[in-house]
Amino acid sequence: MTVTPFLMFEGRAEDAVTLYCETIPASRVIDVTRYGPNEDGPEGTVKLARASIGGTEVMIFNSPVHHAFTFTPSFSFFVDCSSDEELGRIVDVLSKDGSFSMPTGNYSFSRRFAWLNDRFGVSWQINLP
Repeated sequence: MTVTPFLMFEGRAEDAVTLYCETIPASRVIDVTRYGPNEDGPEGTVKLARASIGGTEVMIFNSPVHHAFTFTPSFSFFVDCSSDEELGRIVDVLSKDGSFSMPTGNYSFSRRFAWLNDRFGVSWQINLP
């Protein structure tokens, strides 16, 4: 048995997987399945991708169906960074066109920490232990 985080987007899965793999160290796309002719999604767009994001396998789905829900910050990716510079870079990239739940700062539980929702609505906790 395996347990894998599953992120569902509506048309922006490829943008998201690209951003995450370019931003989080030790990340890569494992495989991509694209919509073919006569399928529900636009032909050639990402249907399902598997990526290793910081060493954690994540499934990323592009739903052709509109849903009345999206992501919630009660589920987030928690990223421990190895340096202040790494944290700053990741926060800068992921927060662009997103929003902060907790701005970057020194908190009682961390030297430097930020909690944000990226432009796709996915929640990230970025930490410098």
